[in-house]
Amino acid sequence: MTKFIIRRMRQPDDFAAVAQLLNWIWSEPTTAERLKAEEDQVPPGKLDYNEKGELMGWDRPQWVAEDEFGQVVAYAIAWRAPWTDPGTLIQTNVVHPESRGNGIGRALHDTLHQWAAEVKASRLISFLRETDDRSVAFAERHGYVKERHTFESVLDLASFDGGNLYDAINEAERAGIRFVTLADEPGEASERKLYELYKVTHPDIPGYAGDFPWFEEWKKWSIGQAGVRPEWIHIAKDGDRYIGVVTLQQNEQTQAMYHEYTGVLPEYRGRRIALALKMLGVQTARACGVPYLRTHNDSMNAPMLRINRDLIGFRAEPGNYKMVCEL
Repeated sequence: MTKFIIRRMRQPDDFAAVAQLLNWIWSEPTTAERLKAEEDQVPPGKLDYNEKGELMGWDRPQWVAEDEFGQVVAYAIAWRAPWTDPGTLIQTNVVHPESRGNGIGRALHDTLHQWAAEVKASRLISFLRETDDRSVAFAERHGYVKERHTFESVLDLASFDGGNLYDAINEAERAGIRFVTLADEPGEASERKLYELYKVTHPDIPGYAGDFPWFEEWKKWSIGQAGVRPEWIHIAKDGDRYIGVVTLQQNEQTQAMYHEYTGVLPEYRGRRIALALKMLGVQTARACGVPYLRTHNDSMNAPMLRINRDLIGFRAEPGNYKMVCEL
C-alpha cells in the first residue's frame, strides 16, 4: 500500500512541484514563478455570509499529497472570488499519473470536501478534460454532474492563409468603424471604457454566472495579466465609443497566444466586426512569430464557434466538462 500524507501547501516551496502537476491537465504550461506572481496578488482569505446564509467573500486553501520519499505527487485547491456565485467554490484536484489508483485523489477529495462543508459551501465546480475518462468517472461517482461543455480550438499560423477573411477589416472601416489598440490610447480613461465594454458583453457568454469584478480587480485579472500587452488589445471604435475588443495573451514557454477575450456590443453584432477583430489578432500573432493561437468557447456559443471554426479554420481539440456537485 502506498504511503502518503495530505498537508497544506507550503509557499513558495511547493510552487515548482505544483506547476509540474498542473501542466499535466492544463492546455498551456505554467511555471512556479507565474503561480507565485498570481498568488501574491490575492489578499488573505476573508469569508462571510449573506442574509440567506450563503457563503460569500474569498479564499483559496490549497493542499498537496506527499509520498513516502517526500515528493509532492498531488495537489488540490478550492477557491472563490468576491464575485463568484453565492455558496459556490471552484476546485481543482490533480494527481501525478504514476501515483493514480492509490487512494491519493480520494484522500484529497475528502479533505477538500470536508473544508467545503466546514465553511458551509453549497456548490462545488470542477473543470475536467473531456478525454480524462477516469477523472470524469471519479467525479460522477462522487456526486458531480456535467453541466456544460467547453470546446478548445487551435489555429496553426505557419500554414494559415486568411485569404478574403481580412476583407472584414476593410468592410468595417468603410462603415465608419475604426480600429486601435490600447497602446494607441493609453491611460485610465481608456481602460475604464474598455472595462464597461467587458462588463456589458461578458454576461452574454453562455454559462456565465456570478457578478462582474470591480474595475481594479478586472484590470488585475484581465488586461493586467502576465503575457498581455496594450498593443495586443485590439479595440473597435464607433466615434469615441468602444464597441468591440479582442485581447491576446502570450505564454512565455510556448510563445503561443491565447484569445483571452472577444466581445462586441449587442447592437453592433452581425456586422462581421468580431471577425475583423479576430483577423487583427491573427495579424498581430503572425507578426510576433507566434506558432499557434488557442481559444475556448462554450458549446452553446454558436456565433463564436462559427467564426473560429467554420470561417477562420481553428482546429477542434479536446475541451473540458464543467462538473457540478450540489452539497
